[in-house]
Amino acid sequence: MASFDLHTCHSSDGLALSARIYPGDMARTPVLCLPGLTRNARDFEDLAAAISPQRQVICPDLRGRGQSAYAPDPMTYTPAHYLGDIMLLLAGLGIERCVAIGTSLGGLLTLMLAIAAPGRITGAVLNDIGPEIDPAGLARIRGYVGVPVRCADWDAAARLLASAQGDTYPDFAHDDWLRMARRVMREAGGSIVFDYDMAIATPFAEDDGATPAPDLWPLFDALAGCPVTVLRGATSDILSPVTAAAMQARHSRLDLVVVPRVGHAPTLDEAVSRAAIDRLLDQVP
Repeated sequence: MASFDLHTCHSSDGLALSARIYPGDMARTPVLCLPGLTRNARDFEDLAAAISPQRQVICPDLRGRGQSAYAPDPMTYTPAHYLGDIMLLLAGLGIERCVAIGTSLGGLLTLMLAIAAPGRITGAVLNDIGPEIDPAGLARIRGYVGVPVRCADWDAAARLLASAQGDTYPDFAHDDWLRMARRVMREAGGSIVFDYDMAIATPFAEDDGATPAPDLWPLFDALAGCPVTVLRGATSDILSPVTAAAMQARHSRLDLVVVPRVGHAPTLDEAVSRAAIDRLLDQVP
């Protein structure tokens, strides 16, 4: 594992927020890695190790995840609050421009950052996410987020993940599941549990789905001035082929890559994903 510094900043509502800072050439544009809904900075540990000799890599834990504090008000587990936290982090680090790599929710935050701070993002990787989200995938996420589990040991945790996500990663062996378990879970009270505040599900429960989804295409259009890579899991139930194709047609500098035999979402450790990320980074000083 590559070395990193653990950076702490505070949100506008006083939460201590953690981020891993992997050192790199400060003359080059740094990379900001934003995780999915229930994930954390550990998702990017191998990718960050590959990039960090050339660039600084910043991997935050969103509020309520990993080493960041849990929010006393669960209704602050919203994209608007996450975005505010990220902007404070970047300001505190003195980062005015960055390449953003966002998985799922992290990709949506990338779009929000692009429109909130024009020119801040100089390149983006959207990992299995786009301006339109397949309702079937959203329903699946609603079904598991915030449901607590306790496993007796790490092997049991790996088996749990394999049972729940075997269709997503059909080629994973037990060691792969064990590695994923150590990324998304932690030890607590003699058991292995998911490494996030179960209350992040509360905003989902408050939304009955009756209101129309917001139009996210203007956010995507805010990336028009920079290179964009879209990674789509071949069996994804979040980013449909139709939406991915529409993104490609709408953006002249978009590299659409389908990751074979993977659902939502690619781990970014796949060879095809790494090659696509390298192509994008080659376009950014």
